[in-house]
Amino acid sequence: MQPGNDISRPDALAGYTAVILIGLGIVQIVFGEFFSESVALVANGIDCIGDGFVSATVWAGLLYFQRPADDRFHFGYYKLENLASIAAAIVMFILAGYIFYRSYQRLVDPHPVTLPAVGIALASIAAVVALALGIYKKRAGRDTRLRSVKLEAFNTIKDGSASALTVVALLLSSAGFPVADAVVGFAIAVAIVSIGFISIKESSAMLVDACDSQCLLQSQVIRRITRGIDGILEAKFIRLRRSGPVLQGELEIVVPRHLSIAEVYDIRQRILDHATEEVPELERLAITAIPAESDGDEQPGNS
Repeated sequence: MQPGNDISRPDALAGYTAVILIGLGIVQIVFGEFFSESVALVANGIDCIGDGFVSATVWAGLLYFQRPADDRFHFGYYKLENLASIAAAIVMFILAGYIFYRSYQRLVDPHPVTLPAVGIALASIAAVVALALGIYKKRAGRDTRLRSVKLEAFNTIKDGSASALTVVALLLSSAGFPVADAVVGFAIAVAIVSIGFISIKESSAMLVDACDSQCLLQSQVIRRITRGIDGILEAKFIRLRRSGPVLQGELEIVVPRHLSIAEVYDIRQRILDHATEEVPELERLAITAIPAESDGDEQPGNS
């Protein structure tokens, strides 16, 4: 697998998205906090910045964290992405707490927002930009089949939906329902906390090399590949672990005792060619070939 060629476009899109969302978020926070006094607009700005950090993490994961292994980090820098995700989630929890506090204040003391037209315009721009970027990235990322890229596209679409909800809150507030501003603030805070918990759960699982359902499915794909290659008697075990945006794994196969080193090497290359084609996220697969214990064992198994 050659990640540099496959992910260059999603990498650039994630970088652009990070800059755009963080910029839109800062503008909404400043205007919502100091001019319109809209909790929903501030909450949406914080959500934009949080989603921008998610895009930045994916960008760094696709670019920086894929630096080759060196003498200090023998398996590469991928897990730094997981640590960055956990750190970002903790920061978002703190910001969500602030949104909860402001939303509660607005709920017990509701009053219409000021300059609602400007706030609606800002939130509308954020909604259109985020939805357009998210849909475009979802289409552009189909060829890569990298989970981090798909998740980042979904996250951008979610940000656009939150911005659209903010527009509704500002419209209702300006129409005489100021409590809508607080309700949407609560809703966005809940969304931030929920996504933060999911991020910590997934990142923690990767740090301890847990294999999720998708990982197990890809293990079965590799096992199926071994069944279709002549010379493999059995696939004894397949171990996969997710590290950042890629998969790394080990495979042990049983081969006939009479095979030469060249024949075993050919089998290994055929496995790698098929595996990287069907599982694009597979960066490294260490294959160990062990000879059958006796001539009587040299019949293909049902593994």
